[in-house]
Amino acid sequence: LPSSSPQAFPLPSLPRRQPTVLVVCGPAQNGAIGLVCARHLRIFDYEPTIFYPKRSPDPLYRDFTTQCEKMDIPFLSYLPTEVQLINDAYNAVVDAVLGAEAEASEGREPCAAILATLKHVRIPIVSLDVPSGWDVEAGSSGGISPDVLVSLSAPKQCARRFLGRQHFVAGRFLPYDVQKKFELNPPEYPGTECVVALAAPR
Repeated sequence: LPSSSPQAFPLPSLPRRQPTVLVVCGPAQNGAIGLVCARHLRIFDYEPTIFYPKRSPDPLYRDFTTQCEKMDIPFLSYLPTEVQLINDAYNAVVDAVLGAEAEASEGREPCAAILATLKHVRIPIVSLDVPSGWDVEAGSSGGISPDVLVSLSAPKQCARRFLGRQHFVAGRFLPYDVQKKFELNPPEYPGTECVVALAAPR
């Protein structure tokens, strides 16, 4: 996401003077990617805040959390249920709650409460890999409606149903044997970019 954020939401274009972004992380792999995303956002002069209510015991994920803490990225102790508070405080929300590995997790707490809140925010939502609440193949079934989708490695089947304003793919370093195995046709990445924007849906 670090390269896609400046493209989708350049700092000068943000409606608030402070470049605040709320990164909402789930307990599994997508949540860990959200932590990495928050760290990169900080490097690119954004002001991320993380909500990570169910922390994974995985040592690698704990390391990501420590890195964010050492970069003075604040962690929320709770997610406001009053959606207007989120709308007023942040320029955008990064949805790293559930990803391609999610199954029935969206029905469990704290994920269910988080999704119920995110469905009502009015600021832009950036979903990582698979929008939370979506089936990885069938697409949306009452999940959130992100403005921006960042597909990791390659777009998943559900991305065909994405109707937001921008779709990015972050998969420049996908090994060739993986590309061949899954018959992927990756886009051209210009220059040193690790993220490329795909054509907007019609």
